[in-house]
Amino acid sequence: MSYVTDYPAAPAETAANHFLQRLSVETDCDDVHTAFKAGDVDFVLLHVVGSPEAFARRHIPGALHLRHRDMNPQRMAEWPADTLFVVYCAGPHCNGADRAALKLAQMGRPVKIMIGGMTGWADEGFAFNSQ
Repeated sequence: MSYVTDYPAAPAETAANHFLQRLSVETDCDDVHTAFKAGDVDFVLLHVVGSPEAFARRHIPGALHLRHRDMNPQRMAEWPADTLFVVYCAGPHCNGADRAALKLAQMGRPVKIMIGGMTGWADEGFAFNSQ
């Protein structure tokens, strides 16, 4: 018996529920890139860490800069209540996107994390905006 099978696989229904749950709170770089490329942008992409200068130097095209520490109900009122926010940060080593997602969810706002962040975007070979 291998380490892979030390624990039996979950029943299909349990696995389906698990992966549906993950997909309800996560998206990936390719999905975001494809949406922008196709003009099917039905979300707001937020770059949630760093200074305005760092954002200006390098960010994902189409993203707005709104640091998680600057999120509050008054600021988020700029968007309709049903707006889906997709948040990202530097990458897997950064928890800024988790902080932003938690804040938005606590405000009752729909939110997903773009897993991989800027590191994942670069790994996919996608271009950044920069000055």
